[in-house]
Amino acid sequence: MSTTQSERLRGLLEPLVAARDLDLEEIEVTPAGKRRVLRIVVDSDDGVQLDECAELSREISQALDDADAMGEVAYTLEVTSPGADRPLTEPRHYRRATGRLIKAQLTDEAGAGELVARIIAVDDEGLDLEVPGVKGRKPTARRVAFSEIAKARVEIEFNRKTAPGAAKGAAPAEDDTNDESQEEA
Repeated sequence: MSTTQSERLRGLLEPLVAARDLDLEEIEVTPAGKRRVLRIVVDSDDGVQLDECAELSREISQALDDADAMGEVAYTLEVTSPGADRPLTEPRHYRRATGRLIKAQLTDEAGAGELVARIIAVDDEGLDLEVPGVKGRKPTARRVAFSEIAKARVEIEFNRKTAPGAAKGAAPAEDDTNDESQEEA
């Protein structure tokens, strides 16, 4: 997608997304045979529900048609939440992953290598992490600045610890599902 088209779409869609207290994470247009797929990824601190994606999809579809933003070529619109495996690139992504286990590739300045740890707290400069103990040792605390992280992702845990403050046996604090709504235009 050209920068100009991306900027036009972002300018058109961001107010619609923001009006629902959501963040516009990604806009992607990809060819799919004789049509295109316009994929809009949205998120919030509270996650995104399927009904919310469906309602937003209808609003976006109407706005795209009114502005003729996609031109004459047919397209499929997908409004979705980010998957559990999406890269953590913004401080808000780390904040939303508090309590989750992450795998981070550290920069050369931070000693390079890979770090697997649980996010305990997030502030404007970086993360407070709990690094699991190895071979019966106790977990250790570690502070990592955002500038020391080359890339990071949430690690999917099948036997995940209960979120702090949650009742034992309660559902995890954040759902790993990827809600999605599709509509053809």
